[in-house]
This record gives sequence, C-alpha cells and structure tokens, in this order.
Amino acid sequence: MKLDINEALQWIAAVFVILGHVLNAVGPAAYPWNILVFFIGISFFLAWSLRARNRPQTVVNVFSLGITVLGLLKALYN
Repeated sequence: MKLDINEALQWIAAVFVILGHVLNAVGPAAYPWNILVFFIGISFFLAWSLRARNRPQTVVNVFSLGITVLGLLKALYN
C-alpha cells in the first residue's frame, strides 16, 4: 500500500480539529490546550493546501493560523 502524503495530512488535520472541538466543549478547563490542538490541526491543513495548490483553502488556513497564534500568545502572556 502506497502512502499518500496529501491524504495523510488531511486525516491528521481532521483528527486534531475534531479534538480541538471536543476540548472546546469541555470548557475553560481545557484552555489553552484547545488552542494548541487547533494550531496543530490548522498547520497540517495548511501543509496539505500548499501541497495541493488549493489557494482558497490556503488563504483560510493562513488566516486561521494567524488568529490561533494570537490566541496562543494571549494564553501565554495573560
């Protein structure tokens, strides 16, 4: 069985994004882990969108990653 990198990137990203939503549902006790998990998921989706040359998804992921970084910085310095 041949490993399809793009497929693997998408599935790994999906798992982390779903886990991020689960942590959001847990509530404040999961803070800032929920943000960190979303950061990982978005990073994998960004890697996939760059490899797939999917420009709309790349734009979404770049903005999402920027917002997530701001959330991580807020969590670290507040």
